Amino acid sequence: MREFGERVTGTALLLLVMTGTGCSPGTPPEAGRPERTPPPRPARPAARRAPPILITPADGSRDVPPDGRVAVLARRGTLGRVAVRAGSEPVAGRLSRDRRSWRSRWTLPPGTAVTVVAAGKDERGARTSAASTFATLRPSGTFRVSDVTPRHGEVVGVGMPVIVTFDRPVARRAAVERSLELRASRRVVGAWRWTSPRQVVFRPRRLWPARQRVTLLAHTAGVRSAPGVYGASGDVTAFRVGPARVSTVDTRRHRMTVRVDGRPVRTVGISAGKGGRRAYTTTSGVHLTMGKGDPVVMSSAWMGVTDRADPRYYELKVRHAVRISSSGEYVHSAPWSAESQGRANVSHGCVNAPPDFARWFYGGSLRGDVVTVTGTDRALEWDNGWGYWQLPWSRWKAGGALGPLVVSR
Repeated sequence: MREFGERVTGTALLLLVMTGTGCSPGTPPEAGRPERTPPPRPARPAARRAPPILITPADGSRDVPPDGRVAVLARRGTLGRVAVRAGSEPVAGRLSRDRRSWRSRWTLPPGTAVTVVAAGKDERGARTSAASTFATLRPSGTFRVSDVTPRHGEVVGVGMPVIVTFDRPVARRAAVERSLELRASRRVVGAWRWTSPRQVVFRPRRLWPARQRVTLLAHTAGVRSAPGVYGASGDVTAFRVGPARVSTVDTRRHRMTVRVDGRPVRTVGISAGKGGRRAYTTTSGVHLTMGKGDPVVMSSAWMGVTDRADPRYYELKVRHAVRISSSGEYVHSAPWSAESQGRANVSHGCVNAPPDFARWFYGGSLRGDVVTVTGTDRALEWDNGWGYWQLPWSRWKAGGALGPLVVSR
């Protein structure tokens, strides 16, 4: 019995060693040492959100082409206020209807620091803002508007063209033409036409409506007119159209009639060019008054006669002379031909008028008034003075780079 009891006890002890700890067989825990746990994984950084407002060009940009545009985009939310300045001058722009984008309307001045400040609200209504400062490049060459006709503040006739002259030839005509903004108090359809590489002329399809204001804003600063050549500055010219003063000269009936706003106000006998040779023939067509003087010295030098012994030589001081072409034609006072006025054509090409009528016509004449001459076999060339109305509308508008445009406020 004792032997049997000892055997039972040994078996129990063996089982206790194998199962009493709860550990895996063959891997008893080390005394006094904790169990190992895997290290925690590092948390991933949160995705960086793009700024709510994006400005182009970016802050710090240099040598930005002036013929680019400033663009402001609300990536989240909407824009409120966008202020852009080129140097000390504000830069005009347009905010989209959904208030999510803003874009400058015109080119930027070359060699200038530009600042952009934008503010808005994000999709949650929180305030947002952004700013950028950049610099436009300094070009190797520049061009400028050297002259605008009519003069700033001038009152002109209903046929007046707008003539813009530049100080150097223009190669990229469409870009320059696009920068010339016209505004008028009454709607007008017209078109630009290039008369030379340095000059472009605007003419309405029909005469200007009387008594309105017209403004030319030349946004030429930063416009690229040729490779490496940009506009150095812009120009603003405002003028006013006066009454519709339209005259007709009938060389066969020897009569001149002046109408103001469609109503005949004076009719008088005149004497036109005697003809016999082209130089002595008054040109027929739609003339515009180009200027006036009292007196104007007229001589035969215009036809190459300067020898006083030449029977064709003459030199006269003419009173109350209103110029109507570049080939020497005027409406002027001519007391020496009073007996022929209303009866015969005896002048060298001008319109001879009685002194009292010439004084009255001179006093009321504006540059751009219309004088239409009929009855001769010599047509006024469209580029003789301001003979632009001699071209039909289809030909006139074909001379521009962009086609017709609508002028309004």
